[in-house]
Parts: sequence; structure tokens; C-alpha cells
Amino acid sequence: MAQNLDITITGALILTTIITGAVASSVRVEAEDVTDVTDTASVTVPASCSMTATIESEHSASIPNGIYSGSSDYFPNGIGKTKIATFCNDNNGYAIYAIGFTGDKYDSEDHTKLIGAASGQKISTNTTTSGDTSSWAMKLIKETDDTKSYNPTALTIENGYDNYNVIPNTYTKVADYASTTDQTLGSVLSTTYAAYISPTQVADTYTGKVKYTLVHPHTEAPSQPQSCTTGKICYFANVSDYEGTMNTQNASSSVTLLPSNFSRTGYGFAGWSDKFDYATNPEAKFYGPNETITLNTADYTGTNPGLSLYAVWVKSQGNLQDSTKVASVCSSLDPAPIDGTANLSSVSALTDQRDNNTYAIAKLADGKCWMIENLRLADKDSSNNDIELSATNTNSPSLPLTNIYDATNPTTSNHLSTSTNPTSTAWCTSNSAACFDQSMLYTGNTTDRGTNPATGANTYSYGNYYNWYSATAGNGSYSKSSGNTAGDLCPAGWTLPTSGSASMNFGLLDVALGGTGSTSSSSTTPTGAVMSAAYRSYPNNFLYSGYVYGSSVGLRGSNGYYWSKSATSSYYAYSLYFGSSYVSPSSTSGKFSGISVRCLAQ
Repeated sequence: MAQNLDITITGALILTTIITGAVASSVRVEAEDVTDVTDTASVTVPASCSMTATIESEHSASIPNGIYSGSSDYFPNGIGKTKIATFCNDNNGYAIYAIGFTGDKYDSEDHTKLIGAASGQKISTNTTTSGDTSSWAMKLIKETDDTKSYNPTALTIENGYDNYNVIPNTYTKVADYASTTDQTLGSVLSTTYAAYISPTQVADTYTGKVKYTLVHPHTEAPSQPQSCTTGKICYFANVSDYEGTMNTQNASSSVTLLPSNFSRTGYGFAGWSDKFDYATNPEAKFYGPNETITLNTADYTGTNPGLSLYAVWVKSQGNLQDSTKVASVCSSLDPAPIDGTANLSSVSALTDQRDNNTYAIAKLADGKCWMIENLRLADKDSSNNDIELSATNTNSPSLPLTNIYDATNPTTSNHLSTSTNPTSTAWCTSNSAACFDQSMLYTGNTTDRGTNPATGANTYSYGNYYNWYSATAGNGSYSKSSGNTAGDLCPAGWTLPTSGSASMNFGLLDVALGGTGSTSSSSTTPTGAVMSAAYRSYPNNFLYSGYVYGSSVGLRGSNGYYWSKSATSSYYAYSLYFGSSYVSPSSTSGKFSGISVRCLAQ
């Protein structure tokens, strides 16, 4: 039985040196002229933990039928040996978790090679030492390492793993270092395996893996694989600190995934992954929240479970309004490939200081850094405080607002009017200057968290909807009949895209994705369907968010609309528009329509 060790390494010791103070460029020392120089330095060492592995002997053995490898005649000291060294430089301790799997399967029936459906031969993950069930198990041993002066006595082996015990099929704590005093935590474990081969086992090589993950502090736990019902697609937040719920979706050979109704404070939502451990799993696939994917029918029918998809979270790296931070983050991102296949190196996240909403961002195919989530700016922040607009946190606002929403005075032109359920009286629908110059906002998606986006219920990912006057912070009005506005509701340092030609932002992105840049790509090569798929793929993540008009939200789930800051007439402004087989980066929308907003870095 061959066993492949898969170690998850988390953290690294980082030494940052900060030099403060001033040093004179030239110092003269004479009896009557003495200059003192004071030079100070400080060193910041962030809390970090690490785990490394050294395979001392391969976990591979040839074992005859009817034999237990832990016997005195066959590998009494276990099959192979790997040393796992751990270190943590603060006093919060750490824990080590283990899980067994083969490929992307985590249940015990799939840990090892199956020889045909009829025979169903496998080696199970348990501690059987006799009978008709072949099995394998793992054992952990604490060791000393004099070269590092590591002391293993504070390390606890959990759940009987100091003896051969079942290889877990969910992440299970196997070791714990819960020190609250020692700030140089470190220890060494060795891991070995044993196997029992039943008399009826078919001759072959059986391979399984055990993945070890270090978590810090020791009270934390890693994410777990989740099961889904046959014939369904199930969506999981994959963390404990989240809000929102989601229904399952019927699986089919071609299916458009649902946008997320999950949110997480301090994290941006970047899409879906088919692996719960996507951050460390090189086989993980990433999908946009409205991407259309092709499934193999056999993978979700019969006895096979449905498809489990996990929310991909990216931790905020700072404020969207911090130009230095934005430049640093954007320059560090890998450009997203045109075909939509990407990994976490293409995405990051930053927080809007106006309301503390965090947005995932990515460097898209045009080389620009874009938000890949729809804008959710509303009237109040998460603490119910009024949101202030100013030149320091908004892209050149012109509205003289103290807050951007006033429910008591919805017709005043310098306030946004809204209703959780918009009505024809609350949302202006006539072609008049008064309507175009009245700011309107629909916040139903983020304030009324529906649970079933498949049926058009409110969903967090859709963000809020703005008419053009509000999206441009009052810079775009009836009198603005052409050209680009000077400002908008995007954070300072960010802007609404331009549109109207292939040389403008939406056009350049379209060309980079393979389209024409200014007209419908339904009649070009690639087809409109291919282009629509590109826009909705990870990490572009454009959604079928629809629009608000009159008393209803329309075409959500089938069409996407996104404002530009470019006017085409007194009545219309340019927008990105797409359906399942059509894309136009220079479409037009009535200025009083409520549609979505995406921002890109200036």
C-alpha cells in the first residue's frame, strides 16, 4: 500500500525592519562645535506559524493476504515515517488536523483504489486487524529535536492517535499545543501507518492520502468538505462568521450558477470553488457567481452526490480610498486569463471606508484593476450611521449631501429616494428633466436578504441599483447630453467605466475578452454566447442583475446592465448590456433606470 503525504503549510516568519529618526548627512566634531546624532530602530515581528514535513522513509509496503502490518513479522514500527515540525511565535497555541482522501473524494469509501464496481475492492480507513475487511490506520508519535530545542511535552496527541487509529474522513484534530505562556512554541511529530490485508483482497496497489493542516490559534478549526443531495448543486459559505442563506439548485448538463447571498465582514466574495480547501488545493476550480458550467450527468445522478460549491473569500488588504495601498495591491495581482480560469493570485479585496463594505477586486484582461462585486453603497453603514460624501472618500462628488438618502423627503433632487419594494410613485418613470435630475436608489438586495436567487428573490451579490443621476453623484443630469461626467459614487481613486467606443473602458475590456468593443458581439467571432460566458466567468464575475423600473425588478437572472459615466443624449447614458447570447459594451439605458454599478481604479 502506497501512501502520499499532503502537508498544508500555513504562515511564515516575517521580519520587518522599520528605521525611524534622522541622521545628519555630515557631522563635524570640534571642541566648540559638537553635534549629537540619535538613531533609533524598531523591529516588528508579526505572529506567524509554520509546519514543515520531512519524509524519512516512504509510506509504501508489500503485504501478503491475511496479514496485519503492525505484527512482529511485518513492519512492527509502522509503514514509513514522516517527521512534521511545527513552530508558532506567540502564546495562542496551535492545533493539527488530519483528513484522508483520494483525488477530490473525502468519504471513507473513496480513500483508496476501487477495482471495478462489481468487486468493490478497497482498503477502508479503520483499525481492523482481522476478518474480511481490509483496513489502514495512522499513528502519531511525539519526538524531541535537540537541534531546535523543541519540547514535545506540551503537545497533546488527540483521540487516541498515539496508537493506530482510524484515518478520519472529515477534518479531525489529531494534536494540540494549547500553551498560554511559552511564546516560542514548537514540536516535532512523526507519523506512520499500518494496514491489515484481508485473505480475499485483490492483488493491486492501493493508494491514499492524509492531509495535515495547522491552524492558529489552537481554538480554530479548518473548513470541512460538505455533502450535497443527488441531482442538486449545494452552496456553502465554508466559514462560520458569515451572514445569509442559500437554497439548493437543480443540477443539469449545462447550468448557470447562482449569485451569492452570503456576506462576511472584512472579506470580499470572489466566486465559487469546487474544493473546500481551495486556498491550498492545486486541483481547485473557480467559477463566477453567474457562470454557466457544463456537468457530466454521471457525476450528479444515480448514487453520486450532487455538486458542492464553496464560497471563495478574500481578506481585505486595506481601504479602497488609500491610493498607495490600491496601487500596491493592484500591481501584485496576476492578470486574469481570458478563458476565465484563474486562481487566488488574480484576486484581492479592499474595504470602502464609507460603509465598511469589502469588495473583491481583480486585474482583468484589459490590465485594469476592477471591483468584481456590484456596488452596495446605501444611506447608512453597518452601525446605522449616516454615510457622508466628501471629496476624500468619493470620486469628485457634486451633490451637497450630508447623507445620500432621505426617506422623509424622497422628491428632493439632492437626496436619493428608495423603497425596499419600489413603486411607480417612488421611482420616477417619465421622460422629464425633473425625473432625470432626481436621485434614486433601490436597496432591497442588501437590506432584505432573500434566500432563493433562482426564483428572483433579493440576493446580496446583486448589490444596490442606482439611476444615472445617483450613480454619477449628481454630475450626470438631463443637461448632460454627451461626454463623460467628472464624478460618481465610486470611492476616491476609483471611477465608473467609460463607454461609447472600443477605446473606452467597457470597450477595451470587451476587446481584451475577444469582442468588438463597441457593438453586439452576437454576430462576431467569438459568438455572443462565448462573450457572455467570458463576462460571467471567474474572476470577471459580471452578473445577470437586471434592472429596476417603475414598480418592479426586471430581467434579473437573464440580463445584466452596468452604468458607465458616458452620456449619449439628454435621455440616455451608455451602459454595458448582456444576455446569454449577446454582449454590447456600448448599449444605452434610460437615465431614470435603476441598474448596477462596478468601479475600476483610476
